[in-house]
Amino acid sequence: MREPVELRRQRILAAVQSRGSARVRDLAAELQVSVVTVRRDVEELTREGRLRRGHGVVRSALAAQEMPAGEAVEGDAVAVVVPERHSYLYEALHGARTVLEQAGLRIALHIAPQVAGAERPLVERALTDGARGLLLAPRWRSRAAEEADYAWLAALEVPAVLMERRPRPGSALHAMDSVCSDHLYGAHLAVEHLVGLGHRRLVFATRDDSPTARTLRAAFREIAEAHPLVEEWAWLLSAPEAGQDGPYGDQESAQLSAMLRKVGATGAVLHGDVDALMLVQQLADNGVRVPEDCSVVAYDDVVAALGSTPLTAVAPPKAEVGRVAAELLLRRLGRGGTAAAGPVQRVELLPSLMVRGSTRAPETGE
Repeated sequence: MREPVELRRQRILAAVQSRGSARVRDLAAELQVSVVTVRRDVEELTREGRLRRGHGVVRSALAAQEMPAGEAVEGDAVAVVVPERHSYLYEALHGARTVLEQAGLRIALHIAPQVAGAERPLVERALTDGARGLLLAPRWRSRAAEEADYAWLAALEVPAVLMERRPRPGSALHAMDSVCSDHLYGAHLAVEHLVGLGHRRLVFATRDDSPTARTLRAAFREIAEAHPLVEEWAWLLSAPEAGQDGPYGDQESAQLSAMLRKVGATGAVLHGDVDALMLVQQLADNGVRVPEDCSVVAYDDVVAALGSTPLTAVAPPKAEVGRVAAELLLRRLGRGGTAAAGPVQRVELLPSLMVRGSTRAPETGE
């Protein structure tokens, strides 16, 4: 005779509470039912607030209620996966940390090396360690690398929020919470600032190995082609090695100073800060003064203000991206990671412009 559902759930609850935590497959073996049945029971008990579910692990909700405020225990962690050497996303991490620690959750930071597919084993390790949720910023150096991650990310069994990443509409990952800066608006701020100063010929330089760089490249093209006051413009790589998807022509791989001369440009927007500072040095080596001969706007504003000439910069709301992403994740966790947490949210936050000493009206006064 089949065991009544409520009795089985009471047995699950008693087993988990007596141990503090238990693996789903172990519970299924003890109760002599399928793993699918136990998962269904656990989901219902989680929804009722009686259990807490992790990746293949069930934890007692009573242990969390008895925990002193602000004290994190094993399993009360949110895993954050970001690329190495990415100071931009580290600022987002700090924003997320404040929110999560106030909620009594600790951050388990995982830094992905610069190789394709590095994030998946880190996520799997974090889930094995009992991470309750995930904040993710995959490197995605190319569109192919991005799409290769869609299937396994869409199959995650814990709540997850993407930071500064927006999957392709209609993809398997389209229905995942995400928080991004509105980089189209950021590009608009940069162009309007230069055009407002009187610059009519512009050069844009970006990397081409990140979702932000690819978004900015498309945004600059769209804005410059449509702007009635932009007479001529060109795009090039901020550094030859920045182009992972090539091949690129001579124009796209040209030196910035040579491209400025070819276009007759008096203004440039450079992504990101470190590349911008290095390119300004390159201009100085070639006799191009900033801002006298060329006004420069950096994009990111992590270290733009630290140059010998502090750079005017577009500043995405980096810390706020992390804060909002953490708040979205907390809402999911508070409702057991189910649809009861509400519809999927795709949040966009507007960057701001920080005007410094690297921009001014062109001396020719067009």
